[in-house]
Amino acid sequence: MWTTFPAWQVFLWWHHFFLLWSTIEGQTRYSIPEELKQGSVVGNLAKDLGLVVSELYPRKLRITSDAGKQYLSVDLGKGELVVIDRIDREELCGQRPSCVLPLELVLDNPLQLHRVEIEIQDTNDNSPIFFTKEKVVKIAELVNPGTRFPLESAQDSDVGSNSVRTYLISKNDHFKLTVKSHKDGRKIPELVLEKPLDREKLPVHNLILTAVDGGDPVRSGTSDITVIVLDINDNAPVFEKQVYETNVSEKATPGTEILQVKAIDVDEGLNGVIEYVFAEQTTNLIVSLFNIEPSTGVIVVKGILDHETNSLHRFDVTAKDKGNPEMDGHCGVEIKIVDINDNIPEIIVTSLTTPIPEDSAIGTVIALIRAKDPDSGDNGKIKLSVSSKSPFKLNPSVSNHYSLVTNGPLDRETNSQYSVKIIATDYGKPPLSSEKIISVELLDVNDNPPEFSQPSYVVYVRENYAPGKILYSVSASDLDFGENAKISYSILDSKVQDVSVSSYVYINSDNGSIYSMHSFDYEKLKVFQIQVQAKDQGSPSLSSNTTVHVFILDQNDNAPAVIYPSSAVLGSLSHQRMSRSAKAGHLVTKVTAVDADSGHNAWISYKLAEATDASLFTVNLYTGEVRTKRAASEQDDSSQRLLIEIKDDGEPMQSATVTVSILLEDGLHEPILDLRQKAAEPSRKTGRITLYLILSLASVSVLSLVTFLILAVKCMRNSSSSGSCCMRRSDCDHYKNPNRNMQIQLNTDGPIKYVEVLGGDMMSQSQSFRSCMSPMSEYSDFTLIKPSSTTDFTEVISVLDASLPDSTWTFESQQTRYSIPEELKQGSVVGNLAKDLGLGLSEMFDRKLRVASEAGEQYFSVDAGKGELLPSYNVYLKENGVPGSILYSVSASDLDFGENSKISYSILESKVQDVSVSSYVYINSDNGSIYSMHSFDYEKLKVFQIQVQAKDQGSPSLSSNTTVHVFILDQNDNAPAVIYPSSAILGSLSHRRMSRSAKAGHLVTKVTAVDADSGHNAWISYKLAEATDVSLFTVNLYTGEVRTKRAASEQDDSSQRLLIEIKDDGEPMQSATVTVSIQLEDGLHEPILDLRQKAAEPSRKTGRITLYLILSLASVSVLSLVTFLILAVKCMRNSSSSGSCCMRRSDCDNYKNPNRNMQIQLNTDGPIKYVEVLGGDMMSQSQSFRSCMSPMSEYSDFTLIKPSSTTDFTEVISVLDASLPDSTWTFESQQVSKT
Repeated sequence: MWTTFPAWQVFLWWHHFFLLWSTIEGQTRYSIPEELKQGSVVGNLAKDLGLVVSELYPRKLRITSDAGKQYLSVDLGKGELVVIDRIDREELCGQRPSCVLPLELVLDNPLQLHRVEIEIQDTNDNSPIFFTKEKVVKIAELVNPGTRFPLESAQDSDVGSNSVRTYLISKNDHFKLTVKSHKDGRKIPELVLEKPLDREKLPVHNLILTAVDGGDPVRSGTSDITVIVLDINDNAPVFEKQVYETNVSEKATPGTEILQVKAIDVDEGLNGVIEYVFAEQTTNLIVSLFNIEPSTGVIVVKGILDHETNSLHRFDVTAKDKGNPEMDGHCGVEIKIVDINDNIPEIIVTSLTTPIPEDSAIGTVIALIRAKDPDSGDNGKIKLSVSSKSPFKLNPSVSNHYSLVTNGPLDRETNSQYSVKIIATDYGKPPLSSEKIISVELLDVNDNPPEFSQPSYVVYVRENYAPGKILYSVSASDLDFGENAKISYSILDSKVQDVSVSSYVYINSDNGSIYSMHSFDYEKLKVFQIQVQAKDQGSPSLSSNTTVHVFILDQNDNAPAVIYPSSAVLGSLSHQRMSRSAKAGHLVTKVTAVDADSGHNAWISYKLAEATDASLFTVNLYTGEVRTKRAASEQDDSSQRLLIEIKDDGEPMQSATVTVSILLEDGLHEPILDLRQKAAEPSRKTGRITLYLILSLASVSVLSLVTFLILAVKCMRNSSSSGSCCMRRSDCDHYKNPNRNMQIQLNTDGPIKYVEVLGGDMMSQSQSFRSCMSPMSEYSDFTLIKPSSTTDFTEVISVLDASLPDSTWTFESQQTRYSIPEELKQGSVVGNLAKDLGLGLSEMFDRKLRVASEAGEQYFSVDAGKGELLPSYNVYLKENGVPGSILYSVSASDLDFGENSKISYSILESKVQDVSVSSYVYINSDNGSIYSMHSFDYEKLKVFQIQVQAKDQGSPSLSSNTTVHVFILDQNDNAPAVIYPSSAILGSLSHRRMSRSAKAGHLVTKVTAVDADSGHNAWISYKLAEATDVSLFTVNLYTGEVRTKRAASEQDDSSQRLLIEIKDDGEPMQSATVTVSIQLEDGLHEPILDLRQKAAEPSRKTGRITLYLILSLASVSVLSLVTFLILAVKCMRNSSSSGSCCMRRSDCDNYKNPNRNMQIQLNTDGPIKYVEVLGGDMMSQSQSFRSCMSPMSEYSDFTLIKPSSTTDFTEVISVLDASLPDSTWTFESQQVSKT
């Protein structure tokens, strides 16, 4: 029973209801005698149950009973349980030993259920009763003493001690009484003959049978027994069993045979014919349910059996013969009714409360439910269940009582009403079930914050946008209802260029429209963020935030500004000088301008607007180069004035002008000197010096030949021994080591391009050095770098710091191993590196710990705050990207609940090229999206890291860090830059001189260019675009070498002009041009010399110097000969010993080193191409040298660098550079033993 309150009271009522509501399930038991007077007090319920008497009436205490009749009630004024009707135990419980009257007390506000049991104690209010008041027993006079005659048992409605206790017989001379006890506890009196009967003396005996109970006071009942003495027929029928027992199903239909009783009479004739009948005391119920066949004794079902009404039936059967006198026998029959599952469980809802708030706590009681099934055993056992998809469950109580409680969170927005299906099922076979639907309605609470239609918004606004106009409209929705769903919008305070964002924009609180406060200037502000909050009207109110990214779009509001010539910048004329002998295409000057705008608005084009002579000059549309259209003549004015217009590509177009004044002068030359070359004047003594040198070299050669012959003879004599001065290929086959480690490291970024190979065995004491060649100079100069530590490495680690080419990295190797499954989530902890490596957290930050991988991709990072190794994020970003675009989104999860699981993201402070990382990127604190602040330039920044922290809102708050590795991908945004000839760098022609006698293939000059891009974008090719005579010259596609295709002739013009185009391999392709002017001259010899050679000018002391040189060579030769002779003698003397000047096979065997490491490094990118091989044995003190070859010069010059450890090489490594078909790579290995 429940009451519906007025709507205005619902909230207050529910508040008190949930504060007080609890379910108390208990059981109280009272014992009272039956037949207690009306008004008698059973007990004080208020006291016994801990209830307040004054609350009994307001809480609507009520009693329910399964008895179907109300015997008791509660005095609400005193809290006492009193009797209101006659209680007859026999009527309630019959013969059951225990009689309990169950009661249920229900109270509201809060809802409580108490179970009270009233035990009805039996009183001796019933006397024993014989159904047959007069019993006639016929006994033949010939019956022997000791024969027993069963008598009718008395019935007593009382139980226990108040039931029949014993039987008494009146005093007589022939009979006595015995009492036979059955196993079911019944007592059956039997009349026993003590003395023989004599019909003639006494034909009838009158006896009184008395039944006495055990009550106090004692009650009794009597029955008259008349014994008639019969003559003859002295054998009575005898049953095979005294008691027949059987079971029958309660669903047995009428006519079903139950059992057959059988008696035997040994008499003959009619005295032996038996008839079966129910005993005289058989009740009408038995007669209505069963029938017995008189002739066969078969008992059949007559009526409808019901286990729930009577589960056991007892009665007696009499077998009579037809003799004279008639004799009979008696037996008992017990029929148990077997229960079948024929009753459906019943579900009773005692109390129900609805509606309930959607934020009701788990365990809130919704309803009190009980179930009953009149079947017995398993058929009467009931289980209640609720649908699995429902957020409710049943809590069992006592005696098939349940409470329906919430089992999970409720959400009105998902379901405003639940139909809870309760299913009751018994345990019978087959089981029977019933169901009941309980409808539970939910009240809305403010549990849903407003949600924006997008996690973030991107708005593009043109600069100079009119103030007061709408920029954008954000919208949010709330799943709640009524006031809880009403939303207002506001802008959270933040700074934009140290000014509050509210000074830039404002928002309409009702519809979320954002308006500008003033116009924006792209050149001052390119992007800013607005944090918008949506808040509902609930109590407490909930809110959510979103970020509006406002990107200012550039408008063409800036005119181009001239930055070169510098005089034009100051507003004056730019004065330039030019020779009248300049040819067509001569570069006079170059105008350079910039535009503060961006994109197309900053694309600048140049145009010759006015000129003194428009036919003399032209201006390149894109580069601003001012060149001659034709050769100048004597008729041209010496003063030329050019007005150059500079326009951008914006809409509307903006422009500027610059005036260039050019003065034509006669005799203005551009001398081109080779600063490193000094032509040597032939000396008169050249022939003599040459002769001395030839003699010296011949002497050294002869001595060396003699020495080698002696050593060869020695080796041949000892060829049968284990020592050998030669090493066969088979001897060193074992040197092929599968564990050999080789690493190549290539630097292709920036103008410095070199390759480095580092190697060192585990115990090697050798050192290795790196050598670098720079294309920034014309010659291949080598630089010796301080050696790096390459010893004691179990794993060779190569690190290249492009920004610090002269620095030396020193490493210590330590190995730690972790095992992880594939597809591990980002942010999962692999292991604690700080703990496993013995590093302090502060030490890790100070020492700038970072992770390098040979896999080519960065999969892991280190949380510097915790020292944990985590899977990292890798972001690949193209350079020149659009500012404000999203780079990546990181995500973190928290296993906690509520505020403790709310996560905010932030970027930890760090430096990128001495600038805070926050000036490059920013992060959305709500969803972890990382945005770029501006575009990136690969040539300035190739890679950087962002340390992102995820922090929860708990107290204290917990956090974890991860590293986002941002890799900038190169785009082809740089054109090739000419670095040689140097005059071309300054924008002028490169002048070269060549003899007319030069043959085909003669190297005239070489053009060298570099590209600031990387990879394919920096691959440069050279092409002859224009030439005065195309048949005379050719340009190598890869090296830029300018050579003659044929021999020059007298008919060729003396002035040859070549326009060489230089292109990269990027997409889109970038190119540059260089103009080379070649002057053909007669009598000019060896115009291009080896740039590393400086010919010394002969002096008067040339002869003396030459003589000293010859003497020195002779001395060296003699000393070498003596040394070789001594070594030969020592070899011959020790030929029988183990020592040998030659290398034995055993020596070769010692060379087999499984730990030997070799590394090859090859640079194939850019103009500098060389290979370097480093290596060292475990304990070797030997040294070896590296050789490099540069395509920067015509000749393959070798330079000997300080030795590195690459001794005892038995493998010849051949390297072919397909991009340099004219180059030959040669490696030499030399061994010097140190003792």
